[in-house]
Amino acid sequence: MAYTISTWLAIYFVLWWVTLFVTLPFGVRSQHEDGVGAPGTDPGAPIISRMGLRLIWTTLLSAVMFAAGLMAYDAGYLNIERLSKLMGTPF
Repeated sequence: MAYTISTWLAIYFVLWWVTLFVTLPFGVRSQHEDGVGAPGTDPGAPIISRMGLRLIWTTLLSAVMFAAGLMAYDAGYLNIERLSKLMGTPF
C-alpha cells in the first residue's frame, strides 16, 4: 500500500509532538530548585525554558525516528500483515 505525502506529513506531525513532550522535561530547573523566583509565581515554573533549543532537538530527533520508520517500511518490516501477526489478531 503506497502512502501519500499527506499521510507521511501527518505521521511526522504526530511523531514531532510526541517527541516534543518527551524532550520538554530534560534540563529544566525550577524556581524552587534554585531558590529564586518572583513573588506570586509558581515554585515549579522553569527559570529558563530554552524553547528554541528544545524545538531544534525535537525536530532532529523526530526526523531521525521518522527516517528509521520509513526505512523499516520500505524494507517490508512495517506492513499490516506482520504487525497484525505480532499483535495476535488475524488480518
